[in-house]
Amino acid sequence: MTVVPALRGAALAALPVLAAAHAAPVVTTFGPLRNRAMPRLAGRGRAGHVALTFDDGPDPRSTPLFLGALAARGVRATFFLLGGEARRSPGLVREIAAEGHEIGVHGWLHRPLLLRGPRATYDDLASARDLIGDLTGRRPTLFRPPYGVMSSAAHLAARRLGLTPVLWTCWGEDWTARATPASVHRTVVRDLRGGGTVLLHDSDRTSAPGSWRATLGALPRILDTCDRRGLEVGPLCEHGWPASRRTA
Repeated sequence: MTVVPALRGAALAALPVLAAAHAAPVVTTFGPLRNRAMPRLAGRGRAGHVALTFDDGPDPRSTPLFLGALAARGVRATFFLLGGEARRSPGLVREIAAEGHEIGVHGWLHRPLLLRGPRATYDDLASARDLIGDLTGRRPTLFRPPYGVMSSAAHLAARRLGLTPVLWTCWGEDWTARATPASVHRTVVRDLRGGGTVLLHDSDRTSAPGSWRATLGALPRILDTCDRRGLEVGPLCEHGWPASRRTA
């Protein structure tokens, strides 16, 4: 009769250990540590190339303007899309792909994966991956977690789904209400190096309303800076990773 209480006690004692294991990958959120110790996860690629990435789309109000700005410069990028937004704008997803941009998974909903269990995490990523694959005819191979926060469940789900997690080496802090084209450019180039990955947002779905305008205004300046430094700009699939090459 003492077996059940003993088992219950053991289970309760194990909870902190399990929670710690689930949350352990959150240390990768700390940029300096990630850039030094986990260069692949940080998005480090070949020295003369900069990977340009956008999160949180597609948004019919803003994403077409980014597509136009990139087309004007002959630049392609990687767009990490939310499944829920992709379902609302399937034609825009197809347009992104048709213009030669790479598409990655940003989850179905922009919710912290740290607060989700293994099954919910898997379902979230799988739903977004499958929808994007159905819309474009090309199954995504890259994944960026919301807020850049990984969990053990996210790593396991990504592996099962054939998704490579990738974060960034520099960002524009373009999600805030105080962001301006000048501030976004200044923040990006402060840490911009060859082989790096730039995080920007083409949507304000999870950011301050209208914040994407600062990003759009900063984009030509960022590209000009890369040109002056002799850095090629493109999507992650051109960043020199075997796992990120285009697949049919």
